[in-house]
Amino acid sequence: MTSEYEFMLKFRLPDANVDPQRFVKALAEAGCDDATVGVGQRGRIALDFAREAETALDAVVSAVRAVKQAIPGAELVEASPDLVGLTDVADLVGCTRQNIRKLMVSNPATFPPAVHEGTQSLWHLRQVLAWFRDTQKRLIDPVLIDISDVTMKLNIANESRQLRSAGLPKDIEALFS
Repeated sequence: MTSEYEFMLKFRLPDANVDPQRFVKALAEAGCDDATVGVGQRGRIALDFAREAETALDAVVSAVRAVKQAIPGAELVEASPDLVGLTDVADLVGCTRQNIRKLMVSNPATFPPAVHEGTQSLWHLRQVLAWFRDTQKRLIDPVLIDISDVTMKLNIANESRQLRSAGLPKDIEALFS
């Protein structure tokens, strides 16, 4: 059985000086006709997909492959939904930002740790959705959980690949052993 997965992929173009608009036709021909193409930032292109597939992984993998076929040398920068703030979470689970903050503050031992803490803290959506499903017994769309799981793993794998190519000092690696 197939489901419709909604996600966004952002790519760095192989030549930042090329007008990204020139790739729109090639993207449609490569199978990205289920995406809205954004060409606002120089040297970048974003595709907002609504793709039917058996699994979230199938949807994302086929989309990335199609983009790379249409734009040889394109480099994946980010996949979403993944990193979210409290307002994003509130919108997705249907309550106020203040309610989400209250839940976060009153459940410090179980609420997922932020990826970035600051004025605008960020979390991996997958972890927050699982927390709401498992500890708050909220009904969370399994399709959203699946796609956020795949995009989180894709982003982490992309960062890991970049780290490996930059070289990770053993002293830093040892901190997480």
